[in-house]
Amino acid sequence: MFGKRGVSVVVLRDADVIAEALRDALSSAGEAERPGLERAAALVAEASRTTEAELRGRWTRQRLTDAGHEGPVDSVAAIKALRQAEPGLSLLAAVQLTKEAAA
Repeated sequence: MFGKRGVSVVVLRDADVIAEALRDALSSAGEAERPGLERAAALVAEASRTTEAELRGRWTRQRLTDAGHEGPVDSVAAIKALRQAEPGLSLLAAVQLTKEAAA
């Protein structure tokens, strides 16, 4: 009952689907399209290497910016601002997210 609870924040990734679509497009691309598609494929590959913690940190920083929070992202004020911006977040989740955003 009093065990350690994890933070349940789902990170959605479509990089693999997008990468597959780019590979398909590259297989039939003409010479004029190829450089742009190759660049896009490289960007998707780079984005797919982003960790879930980095994605959650980016999301948290954006939510804090949208909420008008200025200052350290792992402060009590940041936790309060995040919970006000996202009322469904538990205190534990908000603390974990702000720690990831600060890292």
